[in-house]
Amino acid sequence: MDTMPAPETLYVDTARVACDGDEGPLGHPRVWLQIDATGAVDCGYCDRRFVLSGGPADKR
Repeated sequence: MDTMPAPETLYVDTARVACDGDEGPLGHPRVWLQIDATGAVDCGYCDRRFVLSGGPADKR
């Protein structure tokens, strides 16, 4: 099964991140996300992917 890539990938230094869509009033409510052992987490609203720098999902 093919998966579509995340619309945007951000590399972060902490396992707990906040996402609000970065669209001002057109964004989404701020949600807090926790990166797990996979090294990445996707926002349920905007599909932005947060990757922990140096973690298992960091493929830069």
